[in-house]
Amino acid sequence: MTPANSAEQALDEALALVSRTPHGGGGAGAGGGHRAHPWPRARDTAARAGDGVRARTHRVPLADALGEVLAAPLDALTDLPSFDTSAMDGWAVAGPGPWSVRAGEGVLAGSERPGPLADGEAVRIATGARIPADTTAVIRTEHCHESGTQLFADRRVLTGQDIRPRGQECRSGDLLLPAGSLVTPAVLGLASAAGYDELTTRPRPRVEILVLGDELLTEGLPHDGLIRDALSPMLGPWLTRLGAEVLGTRRLGDDPAGAEALFEAVTTSGADVVLTTGGTASGPVDHVHPVLHRAGAELLVDGVAVRPGHPMLLARIGDRAGGRHVVGLPGNPLAAVSGLLTLAEPLLRALAGRRPRPRYTAAVQGDVPGHPHDTRLVPVLLSGEHAQPLRYNGPAMLRGVAAADALAVVPPHGARSGQELEILDLPWASGGCFT
Repeated sequence: MTPANSAEQALDEALALVSRTPHGGGGAGAGGGHRAHPWPRARDTAARAGDGVRARTHRVPLADALGEVLAAPLDALTDLPSFDTSAMDGWAVAGPGPWSVRAGEGVLAGSERPGPLADGEAVRIATGARIPADTTAVIRTEHCHESGTQLFADRRVLTGQDIRPRGQECRSGDLLLPAGSLVTPAVLGLASAAGYDELTTRPRPRVEILVLGDELLTEGLPHDGLIRDALSPMLGPWLTRLGAEVLGTRRLGDDPAGAEALFEAVTTSGADVVLTTGGTASGPVDHVHPVLHRAGAELLVDGVAVRPGHPMLLARIGDRAGGRHVVGLPGNPLAAVSGLLTLAEPLLRALAGRRPRPRYTAAVQGDVPGHPHDTRLVPVLLSGEHAQPLRYNGPAMLRGVAAADALAVVPPHGARSGQELEILDLPWASGGCFT
């Protein structure tokens, strides 16, 4: 272990002991201590908070429903297919062969109803075309040959082969998908095939982002104690990939005017979720707790036993069914990522009506140091069935997570090489995102 890592672990241990020391007082604005939520319980609390909100629904054109969740079952409006169709390019034949070839261009998809076939007759047919009445089978082009005006099969012909009968996929009124299903590109295709022009869905949760801090630059190199704002460029796209509708990103100062703007936002925002960065600790310009106390917020999670990101919080303003939620992320970039995965993602999935993400594990390559008490989230690169921990995983660092596929959940005291760890996919790497 390098001296830098030793110092960081010593600091973590000291903070862990402080976070476990009971203090007097309570509430969002009391400034007193609290016992941090265990990491799994914090995620469950965020999911339950979203589940308790009264669902909104709207009816939108198919193209606007992608990534949303069905608020009503998708029932078949017609038989699929709605008529007998050819499954292949080839020949529609009636009776046993050889067959006399009907003169003309044949039967094409989308053409008018073809005339019936006489016994011993064949007509050329295209994939998706309507089957003539009295057809026995469709013979693929590559499985037959013509000789003069006669058609001969090159292999045995089975009655009904390569014919898609009406109602093969579904009958009118059949349940195609239940409410709660995610609208994927394939669902759009199914809905269109079934005759839908619009779908009733749950809209995306609306999020407003507030980046707090006087030390943040929006351009140029860091200088004179000022640093670049790494969170504003990152959070909006990240939340969009999680399925949120981002209403906007604002930067607020640490002065009284910034605190007043924060109060106005958390009490009057049109968003379902107000997401803040920084200001969640107990420093002299950390306004989040006092503002939430003033707003009458209920703190659902006030600190999480996870590194990085332990000062994160989740609060609710208003009643359980129709209230607004506030997710407070720490200001350090990787700590903010930890808060996204711990609180924001479960909350947003529940608000959107989506099921929890399936859990899975992977064996870690190499030993991973742990915190003495808390869970650690460590950026990893997935290779085959293994997870390779990446360097540069300090709270203020993004270099590791920028190269990562996922974060591994490391239990207290660490993990040995080969140990199975829970894996949290990053939305751009997993393909399990909303859009």
